[in-house]
Amino acid sequence: MSMEHEALLKRIDDLSRRCARANLLTSTAFLTPEEQAAADAYARRIPGCRFLFSGGQADCERKAAFFLPDYMEEADFDPAEEISALRIDAYYGTPTHRDYLGALLALGVRREWIGDLRVTEQGAWVFCLPTVAEQLSGLERAGRVSVRAAVVPLSEVPVPEQKRKEVRFTVQSLRFDAVLAETFRLSRTQAVKMIAAGAASLNHLPCMKNDAPVSEGDVFSLRGKGKATLAEVGGQSRKGRLFLTVEVWE
Repeated sequence: MSMEHEALLKRIDDLSRRCARANLLTSTAFLTPEEQAAADAYARRIPGCRFLFSGGQADCERKAAFFLPDYMEEADFDPAEEISALRIDAYYGTPTHRDYLGALLALGVRREWIGDLRVTEQGAWVFCLPTVAEQLSGLERAGRVSVRAAVVPLSEVPVPEQKRKEVRFTVQSLRFDAVLAETFRLSRTQAVKMIAAGAASLNHLPCMKNDAPVSEGDVFSLRGKGKATLAEVGGQSRKGRLFLTVEVWE
């Protein structure tokens, strides 16, 4: 276990205890999908711990973990009260994601205080912790381009259109290597080599087991190839092969 992983789990333990002791909402900073998976697995083992993840919108990749007090149900949680948003307008240029992120970090904030950053032709939208929103709104340049940033209501951030392509195929069994190979149009040998090289993940965690079982709803990815979700496991062919429907994220 890495020091970063250990520190995350300790933080999860501390926050869940503080929530239970003081009966108040506690939260982490923004977590990567891999960190979310690790936090989820750990928090589920804590008796009585209730929590959820939110990044501002349902499709956000980076999300914070929120630990719920007794008086709060998931339906009562309002992301707009816990997460802020910024609108950045760019003038006479189109900065890249790297330009925006570098400029924001140069304002003295840490990466985990910033959630998803979505670049558009006109500028960018940024999710962040409320404690740094005003500081980030002072952004004036991104790369070589002049910009203007302002804190806006979370409801003003447009929901991006999710583009996913359905892929259908059959496999002999729901083995990780078999599903990866068919999804990304690889040979089984290529898939096995990439798994062994640590290039594959299952539910946002690295997976080096060729025969790891894959189930409906699981998310898996292959470095350099993309990410997908196993949407449906259908019936069987006459030869006993399973019909699968996979959604590949574009």
